[in-house]
Amino acid sequence: MRGAYHPRLPVTRDFLTGEEPTGAELTALLERGLELKVGRRGGEGRGALDGRSVALVFEKPSTRTRVSFEVGVAELGGTPVVLRGDELQLARGESVADTARVLSRYVSAIVVRAGSHEAVAELAGAAAVPVVNGLTPEHHPCQALADLLTLRERFGGLEGLKIAYVGDGNNVARSLAIVGRSAGVEVKVASPEGYRLEPGLAALDCRDPREAVEGADAVYTDVWVSMGDESDAERRRADLAPYQINADLLDAASDRAIVLHCLPAHPGEEIAEDVLYGDRSAVWDQAENRLHAQKALLELLLA
Repeated sequence: MRGAYHPRLPVTRDFLTGEEPTGAELTALLERGLELKVGRRGGEGRGALDGRSVALVFEKPSTRTRVSFEVGVAELGGTPVVLRGDELQLARGESVADTARVLSRYVSAIVVRAGSHEAVAELAGAAAVPVVNGLTPEHHPCQALADLLTLRERFGGLEGLKIAYVGDGNNVARSLAIVGRSAGVEVKVASPEGYRLEPGLAALDCRDPREAVEGADAVYTDVWVSMGDESDAERRRADLAPYQINADLLDAASDRAIVLHCLPAHPGEEIAEDVLYGDRSAVWDQAENRLHAQKALLELLLA
């Protein structure tokens, strides 16, 4: 029928929470990420997305997610189409589902950074192309891929590694626990009451940051006041103050432990300045690895 909606093909795959890839796929994705990183100057991966376009939808401001996806699509030979929320008819009442149906006719995949995970799930449910979660309040799976790629790069393997996440049990901590479990990484989370993940998600969920950090191969944190938390900023800073990553806390970790932070950072709050910029920091490699991990993800979903 002319103008009929084409139902979504069952082979279409999304990346919404990090639970979607099998363990074998995750391992292969990370290995491919390293290949893409090493071969970047030689054009490794160029042509994988020839003739394809990827919509990059941003309801919220972004530095790493936007730049890494825009550059990554271009380096794979595709065309990134960057759209702010106020540039779409969503701002005038068009439904999420109809937006998905329309974009599916134009592009090969949709990456979306949104203020609602339910909206991203609805988008994926109506789209006929893969949908990638670039960040929602509940999940940040692309960040977790970059985290694991950084650990793989530093330690040569993932199985048996221990990561301690301290601070707010937010979307970053949740995705790290989910994806880390698939990769054989033990993720321990230390947060105060009122900031903890749902029970059973992490290998250890406690209130004592030193207990979580003991023997860890990596110590990880995120900002205490995220977008949307500004009205509650002072209470959050007071509650989370004992969870700062500093030299004293690092003494409880493994001698080879590295420091991770998904950025942007607030030196002197969740992380001491000398730690963020010190010799044990892998934060800048971690930020770069968003690019390589996401290129490998796009290859997996599209190429």
